[in-house]
Amino acid sequence: MQKFFGAKPTAAKKALLLGAGFVVNPTLTLLSEAGVEVTVACRTLESAKQICEAVRNANPISLDVQDEAALDAEVEKVDVVISLIPYTYHPLVIKSAIRKKVHVVTSSYISPAIAELEKEIQDAGITVMNEIGLDPGIDHLGAIKIIDEVHKASGKILSFKSFCGGLPAPEASANPLGYKFSWSARGMLLALGNTARFYQDGHIKEVPGPELMSVAQPYETEHRGYAFVAYPNRDSTPFREKYQIPEAQTIIRGTLRYAGFPQVIRCIVDMGFLSQDTQDFLQHSSTPLPWKEATAKILNATSSSEQDLIQAIDSKHSFADTDKKDRTAEKKRIIAGLRWIGLFSDDPITPRSTPLDTLCATLEKKMAYEDDERDLVFLQHRFEIEHQDGKRETRTSTLVDYGDPKGYSAMAKLVGIPCGVAVLQVLDGKLSKGLLAPYTPEICDPLRAELEKRGITMKEETVA
Repeated sequence: MQKFFGAKPTAAKKALLLGAGFVVNPTLTLLSEAGVEVTVACRTLESAKQICEAVRNANPISLDVQDEAALDAEVEKVDVVISLIPYTYHPLVIKSAIRKKVHVVTSSYISPAIAELEKEIQDAGITVMNEIGLDPGIDHLGAIKIIDEVHKASGKILSFKSFCGGLPAPEASANPLGYKFSWSARGMLLALGNTARFYQDGHIKEVPGPELMSVAQPYETEHRGYAFVAYPNRDSTPFREKYQIPEAQTIIRGTLRYAGFPQVIRCIVDMGFLSQDTQDFLQHSSTPLPWKEATAKILNATSSSEQDLIQAIDSKHSFADTDKKDRTAEKKRIIAGLRWIGLFSDDPITPRSTPLDTLCATLEKKMAYEDDERDLVFLQHRFEIEHQDGKRETRTSTLVDYGDPKGYSAMAKLVGIPCGVAVLQVLDGKLSKGLLAPYTPEICDPLRAELEKRGITMKEETVA
């Protein structure tokens, strides 16, 4: 652990850390080792106590951030608030910080609701630093470095592609999706419903959420041991301005998964399992339905027999994949995956009102990490560069990191440590006041230097 921490003590500084998620511990430990007194606030006191156990300079409390008076009372005691709770609550936290003139750090994107507070943040004279985790966060630091270097040498960024995946390590990926959950299954599945927008060859392309899995393509990387597929996510078009690359004709930011993931997910989507409509048969009951009966109702199948369920699936989903491989083999593989999840079984559902949430309850049980399993983070930028003399270059910037089954997961470390480093920079007065995100060399360079001291770095290579 020592290589991640070891920061110089920051005397008499106090922080309020909101959250109980898996990224909290690395942030807390880094701040504790730096001498910051941290109050850890969770909705339940027991959760906060578990996080603070064996961590010096840590004090657990119970706090509901929707209780404005209680939140204000805790915020005014500290120098900085670290908000690692769901992003929808960040505006509440920032409004409290504005009232009490206290700094804020989050690992989330600047949402429209946060952007609306920019003038109030400036008037309060505080720093609100956002987007400093992994993605967003480390991805910005690596991108801005190369973009700045190319521009200073009078070169151009013709194309920028960035893909990131938080995945089980290959040896832990043996399930039909090649995926495991270290966070909310609901969050991952809902993200698949977001429309993707990006620049490709100078034109804006748009892919509706339900079609995302149809455009997933094999991702070729110089790391030959991985079988990745990639698909775009969110809206990449603002990054032409944020990264100051108006010359770029292609800008795509996206997600990496293992091969086979898109086809299974696409079938699940077509079956109706991403529906958030409340259903009577998915309500809590002392005798919950077996999965096969719930699946039959969601599909409107004629019966709950496996044969009738597959026939109903056939009517809703085309099993031919994007490469037009043998339909029978593809269907066999996907049906085996649905069978493994348990959708045709007599196992009782864990009813959560909607098809989406009921499915998530099962996925989180079936696809959780075992104690001895590790995760993998793979982040890669790919730049097409035109130098001042007209020569072309393809350059990559890559981060590959594995979790430690006896310590932090790769995802927890790569979100929590950058966040903690940013907090120290705020406490030390190294970041300017206002609403910030790491989009300039002035912000990115010092953050990247601190992460490199802790062994977190992106490797750059010229590949063409």
